[in-house]
Amino acid sequence: MSSDQPTPLEILAEVFGYDSFRGPQQAIVEHVVQGGDALVLMPTGGGKSLCYQIPAIARQNAGHGVTIVISPLIALMHDQVGALHEAGVSAAFLNSTQSFEESSALEKQLLRAELTLLYAAPERINTPRMKDLLRSLNERGKLSLFAIDEAHCVSQWGHDFRPEYRSLSLLHEMFPDVPRMALTATADALTRQDMVERLKLEDAHQFVSSFDRPNIRYTIVEKTEATRQLLRFIETEHAGEAGIVYCQSRKRVDEIAEMLAGAGIKAMAYHAGLDARVRQERQDRFLRDEAMVMVATIAFGMGIDKPDVRFVAHLDMPKNIEGYYQETGRGGRDGLPADAWMTYGLQDVVNQRRMIDTSDASSEEFKQVMRGKLDALLSLAEDTHCRRAALLAYFGEELGVGAVGSGSLPGRYFCGNCDNCINPPAVWDATDAARKMLSCIYRVQQASNISFGAGHIMDILRGKSTEKMAQFSHEKLSTFGIGADVSEAQWRAVLRQLIAKNMVRVDTEAFSTLQLLPDARQVLQGKASVVLRKQAEGQASRAKRSTKTSVKGMAEAALNAGALERLAKLKAWRAEIAREHNLPAFVIFHDATLRAIAERDPQALEDLEGIAGIGSKKLDAYGAEVLRVCASGG
Repeated sequence: MSSDQPTPLEILAEVFGYDSFRGPQQAIVEHVVQGGDALVLMPTGGGKSLCYQIPAIARQNAGHGVTIVISPLIALMHDQVGALHEAGVSAAFLNSTQSFEESSALEKQLLRAELTLLYAAPERINTPRMKDLLRSLNERGKLSLFAIDEAHCVSQWGHDFRPEYRSLSLLHEMFPDVPRMALTATADALTRQDMVERLKLEDAHQFVSSFDRPNIRYTIVEKTEATRQLLRFIETEHAGEAGIVYCQSRKRVDEIAEMLAGAGIKAMAYHAGLDARVRQERQDRFLRDEAMVMVATIAFGMGIDKPDVRFVAHLDMPKNIEGYYQETGRGGRDGLPADAWMTYGLQDVVNQRRMIDTSDASSEEFKQVMRGKLDALLSLAEDTHCRRAALLAYFGEELGVGAVGSGSLPGRYFCGNCDNCINPPAVWDATDAARKMLSCIYRVQQASNISFGAGHIMDILRGKSTEKMAQFSHEKLSTFGIGADVSEAQWRAVLRQLIAKNMVRVDTEAFSTLQLLPDARQVLQGKASVVLRKQAEGQASRAKRSTKTSVKGMAEAALNAGALERLAKLKAWRAEIAREHNLPAFVIFHDATLRAIAERDPQALEDLEGIAGIGSKKLDAYGAEVLRVCASGG
């Protein structure tokens, strides 16, 4: 970069209004500005977009031309392009919502080198027309950089595989001299390796940030009455705040959205069964409403930039830790506290295992990998130690050892912000109970030469007479009635944890029957003990915070009465501007920026300089209006 061109740090301040990079952003930006390939793993909310937007601006300033951003979502393209326009950056998108005339006009604008960034879906990149356009740009020396967002979609091992991403290997083949960067928030070692191979990034520098999101509190509770548990969680912890609730089926999504709405909570359903126009309208409303709860299948969420999502709840267990982490990462993008809350039970494990085992399109190798990923999530759910440490360990990262807060034990992982750290779960010596259940599974199979499901095994243990019991003469088994003093709910908790400890597996191809695994042998032979989490009686929805003050209230508690009045007027003014521009309010100014303005009580334009989030374009566009609102009440 020539000395008369602005540096990346100067672009960050001038265009985006921030005076310093976060974490590895600066190293990534400088590497890509110099033409290097990169693989970037950075948690949701960590600032991935700036890692290609600033190089795009810097490289265009140096005469390299346009940056092509490959993104899978139309809504994300729209909002990111809108945010860039607000910051004074020339950007556009090409997608299926545009007419032929609109696309043609945009292509001409691109060839005239009038754009800094162009967003397009992977399907568009692979069309003959787009390939010709990219070749023409490259021949003119005006193709600067390819940024592949949500790059985990290229991997069959990832949680959101999209076949069209596979075609992006053509970028390396057609344009070997154009730098490429792939970005994602979530990828374990297997997915990362697949990304590198599929996108031909073997020589790319890998930037792997910490996966930790310390502002997110992780809570996993045993599923008892899931609907009531969810309602209690929202009403007691997040009343009037934005959140996302994930359910496994469309029917369940509709039911939960209706239930929440009936309880007086602003809630909407979102799933692939809805008309595309309805989905778009609901996503737009969610982005613009500070207190909306979206109930959705995993069809919703990728690319959602809404900063003030205060909770992400899973009413059913996801498929794997990558999906869980990606989805929970949509909470607290503004850095303020957020909750990741999940409820699950034995049936969740059975359902997820069945979906893997009955998938006709998958190879046995693929199924085995997916079973391993499901087992890892189940292990996280049943863990009695720090959730955060277990999550980070899955991605190959270690949480610091030792005291991190009151009550931590030397040599123990303690994050201080998950349910297990805040209220350590009670455990019990379950060796005898485990041996009884394992023995029962073994003896039933030996006596009948077939396997049986969980319900029948528990009926035997509890000494319950049924038609099936009489049919197979299982009252005569030595294990009949030996667990009569234990409730069915308690036996379910024991079984669920034995599955998590890899002693029992559910064979969904054989009517969800139970089968012993090799690890059970040591317990049956009396050579190993079993310590389990106690089954909760009347379990609370989560570890309670010491205060019920909302995050919004906590953030504004430091403001005096005058500043609070200015903040309210600024938010009303921002809402009007956002409606006029058809953009979410946070694209105009983040809440943190408005709070800083309200606290400073600016009297002149120079008083707005240096406030995070106010670049030169926004200062020119909105500075006078902001002063007017603060002074006169808008």
